Amino acid sequence: MTVERSPEVRANLDRARESIEAAEKLLAAGHHDFAASRAYYAAFYVGTAALLDAGLRFSKHSGVISGVHQQFIKTGRIPRSLSADLKLLNELRIIGDYGEMQHVPEKEAERAIAAAKRPVEALGKLC
Repeated sequence: MTVERSPEVRANLDRARESIEAAEKLLAAGHHDFAASRAYYAAFYVGTAALLDAGLRFSKHSGVISGVHQQFIKTGRIPRSLSADLKLLNELRIIGDYGEMQHVPEKEAERAIAAAKRPVEALGKLC
């Protein structure tokens, strides 16, 4: 049985998967800041997709993160441990995007990609 998804949900799920692929390529090329940022966006896009599928829409990053916590983590629909993954991803994205003199080390970029794969998988199953 094929699940019907709205075009917007599908587009966000596709972006999440593509962002993981891009993060892995950026990591391999030594672009750790950008790898961490793309990893964050993978989680952001899948969170957006899951929230849209639940009939919710947020215009800010903080709204999506808060919505994921309220709708999926606090309710037990996805593991509570994903809260730490989302926090790490947000922290590394801020360094990667705005860190100026600070950069994301290679090991942290690797952690970011691993951390992004977990919500992509868990939230992707919900929509």
